[in-house]
Amino acid sequence: MSAVVDAIPLARDAHGVYRVGGTRVTLDLVVRAFNRGATAEEIVQDYPSLQLPDVYQVIGYYLKHSAELAEYFEKREREENELLAAHPEWSPKGLRERLLARRNS
Repeated sequence: MSAVVDAIPLARDAHGVYRVGGTRVTLDLVVRAFNRGATAEEIVQDYPSLQLPDVYQVIGYYLKHSAELAEYFEKREREENELLAAHPEWSPKGLRERLLARRNS
């Protein structure tokens, strides 16, 4: 009996960010949605460029390799926090008020 092995649909881009299934959707987005309780089907609904089998494979890979991926996720979170700190205008706090003020000016 021979084993059938499919490649995990993850690719690392030039910036070291894992993308899912040849899309721009990052591994972190899929894992965050999954950890919030979203099913693979709901994730595909939120990110229509994804394919359902790819999302299932990526979730399975994450569950098997979560300890190995922990450092990657910590690094991505640090980078996100640094980027948001450098651009307070991107903060969702007060976003509605800023948009309304821009519209009225």
